[in-house]
Amino acid sequence: MNEVDQPSTMPDHESEQTYRIGAVARLTGIPPDTLRVWERRYTVVTPFRSDAGTRLYRAEDVGRLTLIKRLVDNGDAISHVAGLSFAQLRDRVQGLTPQSTPTESRPCRVAVFGSSLPVMLESQQTDPDDQDEAIQFVGLFTDEVRFREEAGRLELDLAVVEWPTIHQDQLRDLTELLSRVNASRALIIYDFASRSVVERLESQQITAKRAPVDAIELKRWCLALHGAAANAPMPLDILSELNLGAPIPPRRYDSATLTQIAAISPAVRCECPHHLVQLITSLASFEKYSRECENRNLDDAALHAFLHAATAQARATMEAAMARVIEAEGIEI
Repeated sequence: MNEVDQPSTMPDHESEQTYRIGAVARLTGIPPDTLRVWERRYTVVTPFRSDAGTRLYRAEDVGRLTLIKRLVDNGDAISHVAGLSFAQLRDRVQGLTPQSTPTESRPCRVAVFGSSLPVMLESQQTDPDDQDEAIQFVGLFTDEVRFREEAGRLELDLAVVEWPTIHQDQLRDLTELLSRVNASRALIIYDFASRSVVERLESQQITAKRAPVDAIELKRWCLALHGAAANAPMPLDILSELNLGAPIPPRRYDSATLTQIAAISPAVRCECPHHLVQLITSLASFEKYSRECENRNLDDAALHAFLHAATAQARATMEAAMARVIEAEGIEI
């Protein structure tokens, strides 16, 4: 067994943030099996081992893997990019040509599985007044076996699944079903589910809406999700610009200083200092909240680490703006 199969022990600094392989897979888009192969064959990263033998990845590993995934998706062979430094990977990613998007929109292709929604939609398919050129229901299924076997061949933009009650122990079956149909997005219509279950679905980019729903509302949700998928930038594009391994920028203004600025700002004609105080205070609070969530919920640690780093960067940017305003207005603190 080589070095990658036997990662080193935990880092010296116990406070260093680490992530389990499942969190890394969700954050980077690299399946765990692929990640293990890349480690074994190409030493893309070298994770640590916990006392229990679990792979643990550092923040800089997450950033490195994100860049490698971008390059491999763009056509680079993993063997060619695995040995590049972080700086070389970033330079190579920045040189990628953005993929052009089609100028003509096409209908949203939707398949629906459930007990009542497919029946309701099928009854309206023959009514010309209910036809919508922006959406095509290419598959209506009341039988789960048929849905599994046929939906994957329909080139779906969206899979809609009617799942009356969702419990924690059903999530694996539900996500496995959705992975079979190979749709770009998924929408779950449910009657009863706990908040934690819904949040777990949302963290996996699965939208959950509570029943009842009529045909008009369902079409509106489908089109909204289709538009979001077509127009929103990919999370990996954002992650490539944010190095999770970089130090969190320190606060330039503590709470007491912000309170002082807020008290002074009414004396000047520009109200921007007061508004900036509110923005920075809010960002600092969410920064603290996301850091605490990161520590409490190991399953979503990678997501909250990203939120923490992104919010800290936004807060530092607004603090720089505050410094510029303070200088321009001659505010003394």
